[in-house]
Amino acid sequence: MTQTEATEVELRRAATVMLVRDGVDGLEVFMVRRNPASVFVGGAFVFPGGAVDDHDHHDVDPYCAGLSDPVASVALGLERGGLAYWVAAVRECFEECGLLLAYDESGQIIRFDDPEVESRFVEHRRRVDAGELRLIDLCADEGLTLACDAIHYFSHWITPIGPPRRFDTRFFLARAPDAQVGLHDDRETVANLWVRPAEALRRARDGELEIIWPTARNLEAIARFDSADELLGAVRQQVEVPTIQSRIVDDEGGTRILLPGDPGYEGAAS
Repeated sequence: MTQTEATEVELRRAATVMLVRDGVDGLEVFMVRRNPASVFVGGAFVFPGGAVDDHDHHDVDPYCAGLSDPVASVALGLERGGLAYWVAAVRECFEECGLLLAYDESGQIIRFDDPEVESRFVEHRRRVDAGELRLIDLCADEGLTLACDAIHYFSHWITPIGPPRRFDTRFFLARAPDAQVGLHDDRETVANLWVRPAEALRRARDGELEIIWPTARNLEAIARFDSADELLGAVRQQVEVPTIQSRIVDDEGGTRILLPGDPGYEGAAS
């Protein structure tokens, strides 16, 4: 692939969610393992997420609690369409791991500890994942609103030039819902785990888990916190989210990934 062809690779918009909770030993985050057969980062442990779809943009405002498209777009530095990232974040979590960040008619995050409700939403999840049911139509049918006000913008990563697939990914942070069980879909993802961020990083260093660069950096960022309350409190005070575009350089040391501020970053392909 020539430099021109690499530059022209389409940037796919994506949303990823770090779901956190307080475990016995402190803060834990939910991760899923991508199918090893996947073209993009097959076999790696990642946070639930995926591409922003066209239908994440349409008729969503009435079903997004505490957030409008103008406010969401300003937060992301966009002219319009920012709310779709929050919608995609909720949808992808529901499709990939069965966790639904949505309020019921009482204003509480929906619970699946009633077997009848759980069974109904298992079918909803299948239909949303299959493209048979829009998430917004599910909200209308079940009297739900998406918990956008509880999903916090955390970081922004752009895939470096070079790979055949490039993503413009917004990372979000949210508390995992109670009375819901995180799963994997046995299609795009083949395993799941709750893990302390520092433990995930240690296991990656030891070769037990495969973790890609942006995932590792976000794990490092949240590993400094002992509890979900402490982490979420800090994120709410965050004023600005910088865009991080890593760059790839090939030299005598081999292929390396550089971040802004690293020696050689300014001279690498951008």
